[in-house]
Amino acid sequence: MSTIEGTDLRKITDGRQYIDSLRGRKLKVFLFGEMVEEPVDHPMIRPSINALAATYDLAVEQPELASVVSPFTGERISRFLHVCTSADDLVMQNKMQRKLGQKTGTCFQRCVGMDAFNALYSVTFEMDEQYASAYHRRFKDFLTLMHRGNFVVGGAMTDVKGDRGLPPHLQQDPDLFVRVVERTAAGVYISGAKAHQTGCINSHYMVVMPTMRLGNRDKDYAIVGAVPVDAPGITYIYGRQSCDTRSMEGGDIDVGNARYGGQEAMVIFDRVFIPSKYIFMDGEYDFAAMLVERFTTYHRRSYVCKSGVGDVLIGAAAAVAEMNGVTKASHIKDKLIQMTHLNETIYGTGIASSYQGYPTKSGCYLCDEMLSNVCKHHVTKMPYDIGRFAQDLAGGLVATMPSEKDLNHPEIGALLQKYLRGKADFTTEERVRMLRLIENMTLGRNAVGYLTESMHGAGSPQAQRIQIGRMMQLEYKKRLARILAGIETENENGTVIEELTGYFARVFKLV
Repeated sequence: MSTIEGTDLRKITDGRQYIDSLRGRKLKVFLFGEMVEEPVDHPMIRPSINALAATYDLAVEQPELASVVSPFTGERISRFLHVCTSADDLVMQNKMQRKLGQKTGTCFQRCVGMDAFNALYSVTFEMDEQYASAYHRRFKDFLTLMHRGNFVVGGAMTDVKGDRGLPPHLQQDPDLFVRVVERTAAGVYISGAKAHQTGCINSHYMVVMPTMRLGNRDKDYAIVGAVPVDAPGITYIYGRQSCDTRSMEGGDIDVGNARYGGQEAMVIFDRVFIPSKYIFMDGEYDFAAMLVERFTTYHRRSYVCKSGVGDVLIGAAAAVAEMNGVTKASHIKDKLIQMTHLNETIYGTGIASSYQGYPTKSGCYLCDEMLSNVCKHHVTKMPYDIGRFAQDLAGGLVATMPSEKDLNHPEIGALLQKYLRGKADFTTEERVRMLRLIENMTLGRNAVGYLTESMHGAGSPQAQRIQIGRMMQLEYKKRLARILAGIETENENGTVIEELTGYFARVFKLV
């Protein structure tokens, strides 16, 4: 099925139909220095496709959780395509994300597009309000098209950046940030590259966005537009992941998670055309920062998905402790409690951000900025601690275990079956499989999505610290302390509102 210009709008309703929709697109995908003929059938790529297919199957199994009725088409669509119009909508996104983390044990690749949709809905509305442009109408038309097909849309924000100390227009190579290289009456042509693009090959469309605050001389970089992933001029270079070739060795034990995996790739744009109807920002550099900040507010809160993956890892650690016969040891119980505490802290701050969501001018709800950043800052640390505990409980075998081929070897297999056995209630293979799952999530392929991506996705730790610093309102808090210390008095209404703006003003509804 080609997605270009919506030539085939058969609606995708389940995972099988989704997988079928990816076939025959003739994408230009490079892996190990060679073109991939059909990504759907490549053993290293297929687990990431399965993970995304699970988002469709969950919508069939639990429609109230993972689907909504489209306001544009009146039909049920994936919740990943929905623009939130209430705090409850934001909360349901989080509940869906945790469930999918539990089902796949990996990244399911749709959160960036979901969060980009919500950010663009309000930003295009406010651009139109200021400039009398037509971006919001265009964006709603594009949303309608995506809803009709129930498509997957990826968000492409991260530029390769080059010299991080220079803005886009001062880079020695102007293509180090995606930019407009030609404008015509019909649309624009863009060139450049986007890095770390999650699920891009598994999407139907991508929305290209600026990556940072821009200035007047960066107008050509202030471009937002949608392109089908099979558009002419796009090249994908598939990213390596630790232990990724195990999926091509045969067998399913050493892979750890044989069915599901994540996906990242570098996307090269070489004069890729975006028609005017799919352009949602073109030169409005003064709105780039708003778009980035709103997107990251949604996306940092979306990292509650790591709590679902954490549920799997905690379960694997508890299972391997049982297989080792040590569940009664107090220090084992304490480590599992600590892992759970860390995991629920991630979930608690993320979903609290959604519960405190509020309406923008467009009617779209934005989640709480402070708690969103707190959630993501926890995610840059806590999954690493959970992974450390899991490796502790697993023991050294998690990194030294012989291969599946040795386990099944006619001569030495019986020896491994004998000497790798734990508690008699469990087979050797069950213990080996659980250890491989822990390896997969903390050292192997899915450690990419659970650990490294937790560090750098949606901004590395310092980005959250900067935002938290901007919102912490120390003058307001110091005044609270001065009043209780008897240094100052409250105003005549018994409230403290003089320095109360922004975050606290909204939360406490005092101004």
